[in-house]
Amino acid sequence: MNIYAIRAIYQFEMSRTWRTLMQSIASPVISTSLYFVVFGAAIGGRMVEVDGIRYGAFIVPGLIMMSLMTQSIANASFGIYMPKFSGTIYEILSAPVSPIEIVMGYVGAAASKSVILGSLILVTARLFVPFEIEHPLWMVIFLLLTAITFSLFGFVIGVWADGFEKLQIIPLLVITPLSFLGGSFYSISMLPPFWQKVALFNPVVYLISGFRWSFYGISDVSIAVSTGMTLVFLALCVSAVWWIFKTGYRLKT
Repeated sequence: MNIYAIRAIYQFEMSRTWRTLMQSIASPVISTSLYFVVFGAAIGGRMVEVDGIRYGAFIVPGLIMMSLMTQSIANASFGIYMPKFSGTIYEILSAPVSPIEIVMGYVGAAASKSVILGSLILVTARLFVPFEIEHPLWMVIFLLLTAITFSLFGFVIGVWADGFEKLQIIPLLVITPLSFLGGSFYSISMLPPFWQKVALFNPVVYLISGFRWSFYGISDVSIAVSTGMTLVFLALCVSAVWWIFKTGYRLKT
C-alpha cells in the first residue's frame, strides 16, 4: 500500500476545500440553516409533532442526510473530473499508484469534507432546535457509510461526465428529488397506503430512516433493512469503480 500516494492525493483535495471555505463549507451550512428557519418556523408552527417528535427536531436527520449526499457527490465528482479536464489524469494513471490507492485518496477526501460538513450542520441545528441522539455510535456509522457510499457514486459520475453540465445532471435531477421524496421533511407513514408502498422503491428512504432512528429510535423501516440497503448500494458503487479501472472507461481514452 503506497501511503505516500494516498496522502498526496488526499491532501491536495483537502487543500482545495480550505481555499474555498465559503463555497465548500459556509454555503451548504447557511443553506441548511435556512431550511430550519423556513420549515421549522413556518411548517413547524402548524405541524407540531411527528411520531411524538417536535417537527423542528424531526427534520434534523433528513436535512443532514440530504446535505451529506449532495455534497459527497459534488466533492468526489468534481475532484476526479478536473484531472480529466486538465489532462493530469494521465500522470496519475502512469504513476506507481494502484487504482485502490487513487480511489482511497479521492473518495477519502470527499467523504472527509462531507463528514465535516455534516458535523457542522449538526452543531448548527442545536442553535435552532433542541434534540438528543439516542444511538450516537449508529449515527456515526450511518454518517460514515453514507459519506463513503455517495463519494464513490460521485467518483463514478465524475468519470462518466464529459462536461461540466453532466456533473450536475444526476445530483439535480435524481438525488435532490429522491431526497425530498424520501422522508426528509415527513414520515412516509403519513402518506396514503399506496404511496407508502411506492416510497419503499426510493433508496433514499432507507438512508434517512436509518439515520433518523439513530437520533430518536423511530424509523419508517427497520434498522436492519436500512443498514442492508446502504451496504447494497455501497457494494454496487464499489463494483462500478472496479469496472471503470478494469476497462479504463473514460480514463484512458
